[in-house]
Order: sequence, then structure tokens, then C-alpha cells
Amino acid sequence: MKKIIRMLLALSMIVVFSATVFAASVETIDLGDDIEDAADETEEAVEAVDADYHIGIVTGSVSQSEDDRRGAEAFQEMYGEDRVILAIYPDNFTEELETTIQTIVNLSDDPQMKAIIVNQAIPGTTEAFRQIKERRPDIICIAGESHEDLPEIGSAADLVCNNDFVARGYLIIRTAHELGCDTFVHISFPRHLSYETMSRRVAIMKAACEEFGMQFVMESAPDPTTDVGVPGAQAYILEHVPEWVEKYGTNSAYFCTNDAHTEPLLKQLLEYGGYFIEADLPSPLMGYPGALGLDLTEEAGDFEKILAKVEEAVVEKGGAGRFGTWAYSYGYTVSAGLAQHAMNVIDGVSELEDIDDIAKAYEVFSPNAQWNGSSYTNADTGVKLENVFLVYQDTYIMGDPGRFMGSTSIEVPEKYFTTK
Repeated sequence: MKKIIRMLLALSMIVVFSATVFAASVETIDLGDDIEDAADETEEAVEAVDADYHIGIVTGSVSQSEDDRRGAEAFQEMYGEDRVILAIYPDNFTEELETTIQTIVNLSDDPQMKAIIVNQAIPGTTEAFRQIKERRPDIICIAGESHEDLPEIGSAADLVCNNDFVARGYLIIRTAHELGCDTFVHISFPRHLSYETMSRRVAIMKAACEEFGMQFVMESAPDPTTDVGVPGAQAYILEHVPEWVEKYGTNSAYFCTNDAHTEPLLKQLLEYGGYFIEADLPSPLMGYPGALGLDLTEEAGDFEKILAKVEEAVVEKGGAGRFGTWAYSYGYTVSAGLAQHAMNVIDGVSELEDIDDIAKAYEVFSPNAQWNGSSYTNADTGVKLENVFLVYQDTYIMGDPGRFMGSTSIEVPEKYFTTK
């Protein structure tokens, strides 16, 4: 289409030039400005054609990762269903690998598709991106919060952005220590612990606990993607938190690696005592509304109002100074922010592998947040990957008043970047 428009422009210029030569025999006419205007109008037309592209976003379902999905929906609402195409991978993605891969790859059938974002980038995303690149190398493939090893998915994706499991592994423990906690309880299951990002974070958390004189404890809970499902996994947490608090004391802080575990964990900690610094993928919406019985329909999409309402309820429950989050949802921001970044790159106003440009896109959906981050460093080789970034937002501890912990301004000791 561009080629046709440029040919028409060239022909129009020839006609204008011929007419100018003919008119010159009668009088002198300056058509330079007219030609420039015609060229500008044509370039605008070319840009309009360029803007006629699609962006695809693949997330989990509302039941598995609500924030991720809501962020994708917000971006679609901003730019329209005709330009932003959404898809959902299976809840039981570990058992439906082929379906997951095909769900992602199917978006590349659209000839106008220019970028595909997967958040969270669950197992199968790397293979899906490889298949997409074989058939459509022009499509920008972006992974948000990868479950697969970062060097592996980084070899197939154009860009990968994960939460900063290195810095946060240290900063979460540091924050718990500052709040007076003496024990840190990490709740997970084998599938998650097999991921490099989570296993390295566990090692960092252990090392940080040693640095701050805290006890580190591992507790296991059912994987919601197994036969027990989400209800069974949540029932387990509800049953065992009172036992854990009795065992480890009320100065213990808790952390779980799975979204579905978060709501029952918060509910019981509010009831029985203990601390919760922030979720694995932090958000005022991550677990808090269900744990507190809040209806946030009127506040939907307004995270300042959402945080204020959640904070008020936490304080009423006696949780002031013990419960934290990020002021803006991580999952929501990643889905919408990475799609915005892709659009900015396609439109030529941002560079794909520029952390400042990525932050600029994130800030569209988290306007008052402080972000920090760095390139991913391979712990085995010490090599930084140019297309893989780790990011995090400042921690907010709710209270009356609440306070930011200044996490984004704290320098993480260099030794933690290669701890494994």
C-alpha cells in the first residue's frame, strides 16, 4: 500500500511540475510550498496506513490472573477492539501445552498483527514465539513475567520483562526486618520452585535472612493447576495458616508464589496475626478484595481509589503497619504497559530495548509510581542479556497513614545478583 501511495505522489509531482513549466511561459509561479504540502499530506496518509495494525495480548483467565486480564482489557478499551485482539490461555496450562502454544500462535494468522504480548509467559510461550518468528518474523514478540528460564525465552522473544526477583528477594526481606519481623515463611510448590526466577529468589531470600538475623522457613502448598484445582489449594491455605502463625509467632512475615494462594493467606493473617510485605505479583487487587469482602466496582480502574479503600479496610481489621502492596497492580501494568511499549516502538517513538522507554510506557498506567530495574544477569556466566529486563515498584505498607518504604532508592548489594 505504501508503494502505491508513493507512486501516486510521484505522479502527482510530475503533473504539478509539468503544469508549472507550462504556466511559467505566462507568469512566474512558486509552487515549492504547494509541493511540500502535498508531500506532507501524502506522508500523513502513509503514516495512517502504518497505524492500521493490530496488537495481540494473551493472558490467563480472570480466575487465575485477574489483574493481567484487566490490564489487557483496559488497553483494548483505550485503543478499540478493532486494533487490540485478546486471547486467554488455558487455566490448566501445564496439562494443555499444545493448546497454550496454539492459542498464542493463532494470533499470527492475522495479516495486520504487528506485536504479540504474553503475560504471564507460561510454559509453551518460547515455542510459540519460535513458531511465530518462522512464519512472521515481522511480528514483535514480547514476554511479560516469564515462567520459563529467562535465557531460554530471551532467545525467542524480542523483549522479556519480569519482576525483579533479584532485587525484590533482598528488599522484601529487608522491609520485613525494618517492620520488626524475626521469621520469614515462604510458601510454594515444586513446579514453581523449578523455575530459575523463583529458585534464585529463594536463595536470595535465605541469604538476606542470614544478613538480617532472621529465620527462613519453607512451607509447601498444593499447586492449583493439579487435580485439587484452585478451590483445593485455597482450602489448604485457609486450614494451615492458623497452625503456621501459632508455630512461628505473630512477628512472622509470609510470602506465597501463587496468585490463587494469596487471598486465603491474607484472610487468615488478618484474622490470626502475621505480616504480608507484598504479593509475588503485587497489587491492591491481588487477594485483598476477596480477603476483606470489598466491592470495588465503583473504583474499577482507579488504583488510587482502590488502594485507599483497601487500606481503610485493612486498618479497620487491625492490620495497620503489617500489610503491604504496590500502589499500582503489577500484572495490570505489565499487560497494558508492554502493549503500549510495543505500540510506541511500531510508531517509531520508542526503542524496543530501552529501559527508560519501557518505564515511560508503564507509567501511562501507573502515573504516580516509582519504578526501578536493570538488565537480567545470568548467574552462571555473569553475562547481561540486552533484551531481558527486571523491574520493580516501591513497596507501600498500609496504615493510618500508610507509607512507601523507599525500596526503589535502596542499593541492592552486588553479591545478590549472582546468588543462586
